[in-house]
Amino acid sequence: MSELPAKAPVVNVETQQFWDGTAEGRIDLPRCTQCGLVVWYPRAICPDCHSDALVWETMAGTGTVYSFTVTRAGSGRRWRENLPFVVAYVRLDEGPTMLTNIVDCAAATVTIDMAVTAVFDDTGEGSSLVRFRPS
Repeated sequence: MSELPAKAPVVNVETQQFWDGTAEGRIDLPRCTQCGLVVWYPRAICPDCHSDALVWETMAGTGTVYSFTVTRAGSGRRWRENLPFVVAYVRLDEGPTMLTNIVDCAAATVTIDMAVTAVFDDTGEGSSLVRFRPS
């Protein structure tokens, strides 16, 4: 688990299966059976073709850094204690791009297209936040 804060998310009927998966160390996302899109952020309707024919699949948990920024100022005490930290968009191998953190490495070593693997930071409330570390 990283040192970054891990506040529990707000869970609803559309995201419950995703958060249940994170608690078990998995990234489960819906895939549209009509157009094939893997849907991020989880929802009941495909944002591409508007079909409700979605099936849940477990992702590999691997991807690449699409874009990132190094944060050098934080507003909360726990965030300030962990400066600098990396906020990044990670493109999963299955297609969707997630906003996340890169952990377990120096901020200066993060690069675009860097291969990363998911890690799960327990919130202590039945879910985990998906973050990534270098592969």
